[in-house]
Amino acid sequence: MLGFLQRPVVVTADVNLNIVVLTLMGLLSRLWQLTYPRAVVFDEVYYGQYISFYMKRVFFLDGSGPPFGHMLLALGGYLGGFDGNFLWNRIGAEYSSNVPVWSLRLLPALAGALSVPMAYQIVWELRFSHCAAMGAALLMLIENALITQSRLMLLESVLIFFNLLAVLSYLKFSNSQKHRPFSLSWWLWLMLTGVACACAVGIKYMGAFTYLLVLGVAAVHTWHLIGDRTLSNVSVLCHMLSRTVALVVVPVVMYLLFFYVHLILLYRSGPHDQIMSSAFQASLEGGLARITQGQPLEVAYGSQVTLKNAFGKPVPCWLHSHQHTYPMIYENGRGSSHQQQVTCYPFKDVNNWWIVKDPGRHQLEVSNPPRPVRHGDVVQLVHGMTTRLLNTHDVAAPLSPHSQEVSCYVDYNISMPAQNLWRLDIVNRESPADTWKTILSEVRLVHVNTSAILKLSGAHLPDWGFRQLEVVGEKLSRGYHESAVWNVEEHRYGTSQEQKERELELHSPTQVDISRNLSFMARFSELQWRMLTVRSDDTEHKYSSTPLDWVTLDTNIAYWLHPRTSAQIHLLGNVVIWASAGLATVLYAMLFLWYLLRRRRKICDLPEDSWRRWVLAGVLCVGGWAMNYLPFFLMDKTLFLYHYLPALTFQILLLPMVLQHLSDHLCRSQLQRSLFSALVVAWYSSACHVFNTLRPLTYGDKSLSPSELKALRWKDSWDILIRKY
Repeated sequence: MLGFLQRPVVVTADVNLNIVVLTLMGLLSRLWQLTYPRAVVFDEVYYGQYISFYMKRVFFLDGSGPPFGHMLLALGGYLGGFDGNFLWNRIGAEYSSNVPVWSLRLLPALAGALSVPMAYQIVWELRFSHCAAMGAALLMLIENALITQSRLMLLESVLIFFNLLAVLSYLKFSNSQKHRPFSLSWWLWLMLTGVACACAVGIKYMGAFTYLLVLGVAAVHTWHLIGDRTLSNVSVLCHMLSRTVALVVVPVVMYLLFFYVHLILLYRSGPHDQIMSSAFQASLEGGLARITQGQPLEVAYGSQVTLKNAFGKPVPCWLHSHQHTYPMIYENGRGSSHQQQVTCYPFKDVNNWWIVKDPGRHQLEVSNPPRPVRHGDVVQLVHGMTTRLLNTHDVAAPLSPHSQEVSCYVDYNISMPAQNLWRLDIVNRESPADTWKTILSEVRLVHVNTSAILKLSGAHLPDWGFRQLEVVGEKLSRGYHESAVWNVEEHRYGTSQEQKERELELHSPTQVDISRNLSFMARFSELQWRMLTVRSDDTEHKYSSTPLDWVTLDTNIAYWLHPRTSAQIHLLGNVVIWASAGLATVLYAMLFLWYLLRRRRKICDLPEDSWRRWVLAGVLCVGGWAMNYLPFFLMDKTLFLYHYLPALTFQILLLPMVLQHLSDHLCRSQLQRSLFSALVVAWYSSACHVFNTLRPLTYGDKSLSPSELKALRWKDSWDILIRKY
C-alpha cells in the first residue's frame, strides 16, 4: 500500500531554452538602469497625476481610455510605497526621494520584456520554423521604439503585451481544438483569450481593434465547425456557447469589473467632479456631497433650489439671473425686451437660487406638510435675490435669433404681459405621478404659452452679459437635447415670506443621503459616456504627426533632455525594421493575391496545409496591422508616433514568416537558398547595427557631441547603413 514511498518521486518537464534565453534577454534590455533618468519623461507627467489620485483615493476622469491601465500603474506605486505626494507639473522635473521610480516603471518594462518570447511562441504556434520564430523575437528585442516605450511609466507596452497574449492564447486554443476539445488546456486557453481581450480594451480603447480581430477569426472558425457533419448538434451547440461565454460574456464582465474597482477606489471628490452630474458628484466623499448632505429629497412648493444644466458643455453651469437687463439695441441692430438677464453661470453664486412657486398662491415658503411638485405640474420660478419671475416670450434671443429670449419679467407698464408659467417634465420619471427629486430627477421646463423649452445654447454673451452663457427658449418640435435638461443640485425648504429674511436664508449654507440612491450601473453608464464624449485639448503639439508619417518614419519625439549634458531620450524607430516590415506587408499582399488568382484557375502552388497556414498568418498579422493602423485616418485627435507601435508589432511578426516563405517556396535550388540566407543574415546585422547606433538615444545614458547628434538625424539614417555596408 505504501510502496510508492519506496521509490523517488520524479517530475520531468520540457523546457524550451530558446524561450528562456529570449526572456532573459528581454528582461535585460528593458530593466537595465530602469530608474534612469530619475526625472519626469514626456507623458509620465500625465500618468503620474492619475497614480497620485489613486494613492489619495481622489476621483478623476481621463478620456483617453478605461481605467485598467491606470490601475496597473498605480499598483506599482502602491507596492513601492508611493504616497501620491509629488507635483506632476513639468516634464524633466526631478523625482523626489518618496517617488519609487523603479516600481512605477516596472510593470511596463516587464510587459515589454515578456512580449519578446511571446512573439516567438506566436510564430511557432502558426506552424512556422524555430528559425522564423527566433527571428520575430529578435526583432522585437532590438526595436528601439519598443524598448524606449517599455522603459517608462507609459501604457503602450502593456497594451501590446495583452494584444499578443490574446492572439497567442487563441492560437493555442485553436490548436488544442484539433486534438483535445473541451479538455482542461482547451478551456484554459479559451478563457485566457477572453481575459486578455478584456485587459487590452481595459487599458486603451485601441485594444478593441485586436479584440475585434480575434472575434472575427473565432467567428469564421465557428462557422466552419457548424458545417462539420462529424459533430453532433449538441456538440456544435456546446462549442458555440463556450465561445460566446469566453469571448463575449467574460470580457464584458471583466470590463465592468475594472470600473467597479475604479469607482470603489476613488471615492473622494476631486478636480474632475464638475464635468459629472450632480447625482454622481453627491456620491463622492467631500465636495458636493458635503454641501448636499441632509438636503430634502422632494422638491416642494416654496423650495429654494439651484438648477444645474445636465449638458455640462462648454462648462458646467447653473441657471442664473442678476439685476442687469438686456440692452435696448444689440450690436447688430436688433431690439430686445430690455428685461432682466437670465444666463447660465459656471460658478457657485447666491444669484443661482430660485424659488419654486405655486401659480395659484402668493406664498414663497414651504407649507406644513410640504406639497411636493410632480411631473406635469405648472410652476413659476422666482429669482431669489430679485423676486422676479422666470419668463420667455416671442422676442428673439440675443445670440440665437431663431430661439426665444429668456428673462426675468420686469413690469414696464407697457403692452408686454408676463408669460411666466412653466410645466415640469421629468425626463427620467418612473411613473406619471413621479415627484421632483433633488439631484436625481432630470427635468425639462416647458413654457406653457409658447411650448418652448428652457435650454442652454452654449454661446458666450458679450461684455454686457459678463461673458456668461446664453439661455434660450427653444421650440419643443426641434427635438430633445441634453442641454435642455436640468437638475436640482442644492435645495432647502424656504421658511420666510419676508424678502430680507429670505435673502439671509439664501446666503447661508445648506445642510436623506442621496448617494445611496445611485447604483453602480448608473455611475458606470455616466462615467463611460463622459469618457467617450469628453474632448481633450486638441491643440497642435510640436511632436504630433499623421499616420502617413509613421509608415515612412518621418517623425520622432524628444522624450527627455538632460538639463546639464547632451544626454537625451528620443522615441525613434529602427529604420531597417520599420522599412522591412512595411515591405513584407506589401509583399505578402501581392503574393496572396497571386496565389488566390492561381487557385481560382485550379493551380495550387502551395499544399493545402501550407496555404491555410499562409492565410491564417496573413489574417492575424496583416489584419492586426490594418485594424490597429487604418482607424487612425478617421480619428479627429492629436496623434503621436507611439500610436503606431501596436500595429508595428503585427508587422514584425509577419516579416520572418514572409522570409521563410520566400526561402521555402520561391528559392528553387540549394544555391539560391544559401544566397538568400546570407542576405537575411546581412539584413539582421544591419538591423542590429542601427539598434546599436541609436542606443544612446534609446537609453539616454550617454552624452553626445553635436556631430554625433547630427549623424543620428533620421534623414541621414540610411547614410549610416550605406557607410557601414
